[in-house]
Amino acid sequence: MYKKSTIEDTVRIPPNRLGEELGQVVVSELDNTIAGRVEKEIGIILAPIDVDKIGDGKIILGDGGVYYDTEFTALTYMPQLHEVVEGEVTEITEFGAFISFGPLEGLIHVSQLTEDFMSYDNKNHMFVGKESKKTIKVGDRVRARIVTISLKERIQDSKIGLTMRQPYLGKTEWLTEEKEALARDKEAKEKEATEKESKEKGAKVKAGKKGKKK
Repeated sequence: MYKKSTIEDTVRIPPNRLGEELGQVVVSELDNTIAGRVEKEIGIILAPIDVDKIGDGKIILGDGGVYYDTEFTALTYMPQLHEVVEGEVTEITEFGAFISFGPLEGLIHVSQLTEDFMSYDNKNHMFVGKESKKTIKVGDRVRARIVTISLKERIQDSKIGLTMRQPYLGKTEWLTEEKEALARDKEAKEKEATEKESKEKGAKVKAGKKGKKK
């Protein structure tokens, strides 16, 4: 889930930037130092948006920079259990597919790809369904649900588990095909109901005419 978070931190302004507008320099330095940092309470810090407060500058002996205590607003992302995400397949291995979504990468184990048994095609680097013949390969767009979360200090060390074995999840093409199939099925049922109603009305009219003749 994306959100805006208020964060307090100390920013070092290097000597060569002391003559620039302080607010802009603080945002720039924050962007260089905190983007990608993982905080357990707020998640992944993506980018500073605005600086709310800047305290008095502090100088440390032997350091030409100036340190400012700041309070700023940043865009953050905290993955949530059961959250539905959309992303792209970045890698296929024997044990599953890696999916890139937002700032993170998650793994869909082979057993969580579909209800069908999926076999690994080593030659073409993709999974193929035994009964459905559905395929999953690098570059495919998918919709999945988060089932496990393990956030570490670095994004690279964090682990996210995903599943597509639930309704309305899966490869984008599958979802489109399912939607079209449901629409066709609904149309066919409505047509059948209309024809049945028309026949019933016709039968009633005939019955009424026979009654009048008598």
